[in-house]
Amino acid sequence: MQNIFPEKKLGFGLMRLPLLDVTDDKTIDVEQVKTMVDMFLEKGFTYFDTAWMYHSFQSENAIKEALVDRIPRDKYTLATKLHSNFIQTKEDRDKVFNEQLRKTGVDYFDYYLIHDIEVDSIQKYEDLEAFQWLAEKKRQGLVKHMGFSFHATADLLDEILTRHPEVEFVQLQINYLDWESEKVQSRKNYEVCVKHNKPVIVMEPVKGGTLAKVPEQAEKMLKNMDANLSVPSWAIRFVASLPNVKMVLSGMSNIEQMRDNLSYMEDFKPLTDLEITTVHAVGEVINSGITIPCTGCSYCTPGCPMNIQIPKYFSLYNKDQRDGADHAANKAEYQKIHETSGLASECVACGQCEGICPQKLPIIENLKLVAAALE
Repeated sequence: MQNIFPEKKLGFGLMRLPLLDVTDDKTIDVEQVKTMVDMFLEKGFTYFDTAWMYHSFQSENAIKEALVDRIPRDKYTLATKLHSNFIQTKEDRDKVFNEQLRKTGVDYFDYYLIHDIEVDSIQKYEDLEAFQWLAEKKRQGLVKHMGFSFHATADLLDEILTRHPEVEFVQLQINYLDWESEKVQSRKNYEVCVKHNKPVIVMEPVKGGTLAKVPEQAEKMLKNMDANLSVPSWAIRFVASLPNVKMVLSGMSNIEQMRDNLSYMEDFKPLTDLEITTVHAVGEVINSGITIPCTGCSYCTPGCPMNIQIPKYFSLYNKDQRDGADHAANKAEYQKIHETSGLASECVACGQCEGICPQKLPIIENLKLVAAALE
């Protein structure tokens, strides 16, 4: 298999950038992003990953200012994506693509992905001939490498890769929490890619921050292996240790997270067999305490008619369900979020959030749990 990716496996995911106003996803702290970009490049990492809708459609603009306008084109690689929710006709494919070129300021994309393929979107992509369209972009030199991101079952992945051998890589949600999940099917999907000889990019290695702040028992298990390594480092190193994984995306939200990731990925060392076994045991401990498995991608929030900050409420609810939780403090934090957000109980059950959720969560019912616990 020819490696079409940079040698260093850490990619800068641009979905959770630092904000000037934590209640407004559009207020990206571009000056801090510039510093992070420089740190990233200085250590020899070059892969940047954005998408059309990230940060309420502002991520592509931010990377133009923080990277493209400042750094020579041959010093970095850039990936972006086409999502089915924003195309209705074949003409829409080019409208989005051309706007992405304008927003990012580049003449071509090193990697371009058909975004979030799952059971409900694959037929639309096929009807609009998205694979053929993307292959043509590659022939024109506007895209160097074509792939897709995937959120469904291994059987469907196998069908798609059999039908479209022209695809060069697949982006999968893989982490040690979802490794044996029948819903996410991290391991099974990974094995399908191995079967088809397709390299893998990993998204959600820390599962939206879930594997950065773990229960006390799980943290002790990780610290007993190496007290000097951070908790999230084990999640990123776990997936980077998989032989067919060529790139691991980390959605770094501040300089401290960037510094931590660079510290152990600059000279990456795969996990030992004993470490892998321990990490899986840690995953069992964590899974036993998670109520709502939200990754915090925030795809659901821009279209919410009641402006409900769904991922923030779910994260707070999970924290509140843990043993020893400070319920009064969590209720106070809930009210703080409510200052700029609708209440969970104000959900009108329109369903737009569930239609776009990559995890296929029962968001409407989960919001009722949040309201009962924290209002």
